[in-house]
Amino acid sequence: MIQFFLMVNKQGQTRLSKYYEHVEINKCTLLETEVIRSCLSRSNEQCSFIEFKDFKLIYRQYATLFIVVGVNDTENEMTIYEFIHNFVEVLDEYFSHVSELDIMFNLDKVHIILDEMVLNGCIVETNRARILAPLLILDKISES
Repeated sequence: MIQFFLMVNKQGQTRLSKYYEHVEINKCTLLETEVIRSCLSRSNEQCSFIEFKDFKLIYRQYATLFIVVGVNDTENEMTIYEFIHNFVEVLDEYFSHVSELDIMFNLDKVHIILDEMVLNGCIVETNRARILAPLLILDKISES
């Protein structure tokens, strides 16, 4: 099960965070700082799976952004690794070559995409067309 989902830039600034378990706000900040530090300090040659406290971290780097997913011990690392890639492909399809600025200025849409893919920490949808359908309907409504 997914515990949390983070999107962070190379400077360590959190661009998106979503928790699927209750975590107190002051602990969230501390957790994010430790997670970011452990991922950013690794080289490109090192594995993208990290044992961290009570869970595993799976991360991928895309240009200047790191996407980090914290999961429990029973989750398959490769499934989450591919889920991260699928999430980025959906963002690319919607934003046409997604960038950090797209995420910053359209955070609500990124949350909608993530919510379509993950429910209560479980991956429920991977089909790009079905993930983007509600967002495209919202775009049509806002245009008219």
